[in-house]
Amino acid sequence: KCENCHNNIYLLAQRNLKKVYLGTMDTKTFAIITDIHSNLASLEKALAIIDEKENIDQVICLGDCFALGPEPEATLKKLKSIPDCIFIRGNHDRYLIEKLWEDELPSLEGMDPYDPICKAIVQNEKWTAELLGDEGREFCNKMKIAHREIVGKTLIEFTHAWYKRDDKPPSVEEALHWRDNIIKTNPEIEKTVFIHGHVHVPRHQIIENLTILCQGATGLPFDRDQRGAVAFLSVANNEVHWEVDRYEYDKDITTEQLEKRKPPFFTNLKNTIKFASIRNDL
Repeated sequence: KCENCHNNIYLLAQRNLKKVYLGTMDTKTFAIITDIHSNLASLEKALAIIDEKENIDQVICLGDCFALGPEPEATLKKLKSIPDCIFIRGNHDRYLIEKLWEDELPSLEGMDPYDPICKAIVQNEKWTAELLGDEGREFCNKMKIAHREIVGKTLIEFTHAWYKRDDKPPSVEEALHWRDNIIKTNPEIEKTVFIHGHVHVPRHQIIENLTILCQGATGLPFDRDQRGAVAFLSVANNEVHWEVDRYEYDKDITTEQLEKRKPPFFTNLKNTIKFASIRNDL
């Protein structure tokens, strides 16, 4: 069931991505949040930073909004309050739609379905979905697989991981192949930018006229830096400017909420927030 749903989603995405809409703007600034994982305290701080900026044209969320963290309902309410935000679907958002926990042997991201860690995460997905209800499911269903814009002669692609899949970003080879196809079919394009989330660690690679970017994570960093991350991408006169703001937020609020609500996997999550690295201790 999940595999068929997954394939249908991405076949639709590939058809949609064949359409390139030529932008009328030569300059544009995007504010980017990603991998919030129901960490409301960090999300609120990120949005406050965005609100302080005066030149933001578009806010984009790269997915994994809810599962794992302690406050899915409040996170949903906060996200729905962002004016004209573009939401990209992450793999954890997809799990909520597909009801991963109903599979015979549910697994995610290649994990052993018998692994206690995998089982705990699956139960966390179920816990999250029950709290979000139909409203949350509808919200995730409306998310986009990817979003593409052209600013001047620069094409920018926003995804959670990769438009062909949501659980593994492109390798350099894949990204270069993607760039070559873009240039071949759109000869007016001179630069390409690919921005993803998912990995929770920063990425900044420049290969000729291709730039690959990831800010890390807004709500659950894995790079041993406990601070949240919000990013700003500006394109002007075919020049690309990337700025990542790593900010402090009140982590005690998130930790206390995890302890209070005790969602499945909460001990692991408390340590993940404390050490800003993947933790496998239940």
